[in-house]
Amino acid sequence: MRTRIISTALLCATVALAACQPTDDRSGGKSASAAPKAVRNFVGMGLQSAQDAAQADGFSSLKSHDALGRDRMQALDRNWKVCSQSVAAGRSVPTRTTLDFGAVKLAESCPGTDQKEPTVRGGRMPDFKGRSVKAARAALDSGTSLTVKDASADSRWILVESNWKVCTQTPAAGSALRGQPVAFTAVKFGESCP
Repeated sequence: MRTRIISTALLCATVALAACQPTDDRSGGKSASAAPKAVRNFVGMGLQSAQDAAQADGFSSLKSHDALGRDRMQALDRNWKVCSQSVAAGRSVPTRTTLDFGAVKLAESCPGTDQKEPTVRGGRMPDFKGRSVKAARAALDSGTSLTVKDASADSRWILVESNWKVCTQTPAAGSALRGQPVAFTAVKFGESCP
């Protein structure tokens, strides 16, 4: 019985690897990926459906990002919907072009424009208020000492930082960053800061 399970697993792995191998190019040396293709409108589609459709159209370089700027990963693509796309619908581009989809979870509303994740510019502290703790952490130097506390009276643990928004920050926005510790208070998205 164990041999049969291992053999079946090896066969499945072999089939999966074979499916990823490039196919024979019969275009006379001209790469099919160089041919321009009109990009369809993916906005409003489920993220997984959009990715499947893009791949069916010949686009193999696909990315997605959190359109709300919360730095969440789209781990389960079927739970997200497309709000924006990096290449406008109807535009013809080579199929080797990377398509990037801005997405939100199915129960969320799309923002008017993609919310960019905050970045540190000129060595100054950005205004992180209202931004996700995860996006704020990602914007700071990886060596920055950072503490985050629940701003409510509940003293909850902050486990999934993309679900929490910054209420207060020290140092203040615009302050020079010189390696000093950074402190945030935060509440869950959907809650009001005290």
